[in-house]
Amino acid sequence: MKILVVGCGKIGTTIIDSLSAEGHDVTAIDRIPSVLEEITNIYDVMGVCGNGADHDVLKEAGVENADLFVAVTDSDDNNMLSCFLARRLGARHTIARIRNPEYNDQSLGFLKKNLGLSMAINPEQMAAQELHDLLKFPSAVKVETFSQRNFEMIEFKLRENSALDGLRLSEMRTQYKGKFLVCGVERGTEVYIPDGSFVLKSGDKIILTATPSELQKLLRELGVLQKKARRVMILGGSRTAFYLARLLETAGNSVTLIEKDAALAQELSAQLTKTVVIRGDGSQQELLLEEDITAQDALVALTGMDEENILMSIFAASQNVPKVIAKINRDELAQLAESLGLESIVSPRKIVSDVLVRYARALQNSMGSSMETLYQLMDGKAEALEFLVRDEPGVVGIPLKDLNIKPNTLIGGIVRDRKTLIPTGNDMILSGDRVVVLAANQRLHDLSDILK
Repeated sequence: MKILVVGCGKIGTTIIDSLSAEGHDVTAIDRIPSVLEEITNIYDVMGVCGNGADHDVLKEAGVENADLFVAVTDSDDNNMLSCFLARRLGARHTIARIRNPEYNDQSLGFLKKNLGLSMAINPEQMAAQELHDLLKFPSAVKVETFSQRNFEMIEFKLRENSALDGLRLSEMRTQYKGKFLVCGVERGTEVYIPDGSFVLKSGDKIILTATPSELQKLLRELGVLQKKARRVMILGGSRTAFYLARLLETAGNSVTLIEKDAALAQELSAQLTKTVVIRGDGSQQELLLEEDITAQDALVALTGMDEENILMSIFAASQNVPKVIAKINRDELAQLAESLGLESIVSPRKIVSDVLVRYARALQNSMGSSMETLYQLMDGKAEALEFLVRDEPGVVGIPLKDLNIKPNTLIGGIVRDRKTLIPTGNDMILSGDRVVVLAANQRLHDLSDILK
């Protein structure tokens, strides 16, 4: 497909990277020549220098032939205007980055309808929701939800002397009676879609699928279930911090937010009436100790500097804070943080990248099943996808044991009439089902892609 991306900042660059890797014909638009030159040197994309809200610039980029137009500059207003013009000039689908809480709270539906937007994305709000899910399920390294939160997939690391160390998956299903499925294992640099003979080892990162209640039950039996984080300390007063604090307030959590900018701290204090907002430097260990960091259930580092987030997360872990989460956007620093023992890392730009890749794949396939959700797991080595099944010849109405499914592919769950099934070989996929599939080292566009 032909895709135009306006804005080559952190979010835009990640989107360009993901979409070009998918094989799309991508054109990047940015005002700054040096930024555009770097993008076109690194990625196999075309570049047009100029304002994405300028008629002539859009025409030069070939907007009239664009299947998808994505505007992710730092300006909400510019993004919306760019999408409006792109739609008028012939772009089939438009997506705008809209970050302002006022737009998202009050008038987003009106804006989407009148600007002809296919979708509005808010990276900070998406990141806040992911953080909130992790704080509800602190035992997990990563939590992904499907089918309107009726079904969950978690990444979970096996500690030293884990009860699962040396256990075959077939034995695990016998020993622990819950309805769950281990559908992925990362060991070192390798990712496996395991069968019943696979033997787990301490240090493995595994992917579990089940309903929320079944996951809680299993982790409790394993003796690793952590209570929900009730007392949460947030470092940094970013938009992500604002959205997260608001979610936590609504859920009845006790929240402390530390921000060193006086004006921003005052503004947040006025907006977050149930959050204790402290003006101070969250990178100062003395301040954190003074604010009783050791009494917190969780610390979430959301400053604008990845390095600072890593250092303060390590300090919090050294103070035995049960759950520590850091926002890290740079891949090389995320890998460093993981090597230093930080397990829970959130990247807003990767969250947005998943959404855009899913949308682009869904546009490519409008005939068969509909892709509802896509998540990249285990450092991008695996993907979890949710499909809404329509008429799917060769898949529907056939026992799973009789399907000729590709290697490194697994059906992790079926949601039927809001009931979740952990499938066995005798189960069948029916029209109207939502099916969750895990695939390693390959890309799926449609449910039928699981077949050889």
